[in-house]
Amino acid sequence: MEISISQQGALQVVAISGEVDLSTSPKVREALLGCIKGAHGVVVDLSAVSYIDSSGVASLVEAFQTAKTKGLGFALAEVSETPMRVLKLARLDQVFVIYARVDEAVTAMA
Repeated sequence: MEISISQQGALQVVAISGEVDLSTSPKVREALLGCIKGAHGVVVDLSAVSYIDSSGVASLVEAFQTAKTKGLGFALAEVSETPMRVLKLARLDQVFVIYARVDEAVTAMA
């Protein structure tokens, strides 16, 4: 699992790749919460995530709730098929703001 963070205007874009599971989700959580501290919003690019389990989903939910509490934007973008199935199963596709492309998310949240 790899995480890369880039700045696009006032937003942090967090690109995650690989598998997000019990052993890697703490790193995802740390990266997301760290970005929330220093940005006006966060876009999470899930295009290269091949697997996500409940601990990974919990990291996304915690980051979303933290951002919401602070009045910051938080969105998912380019969610690949496997994570989308998990989000839909938990009905979280109706909770998260999800964009088809990262640039759409950045434009909408700017």
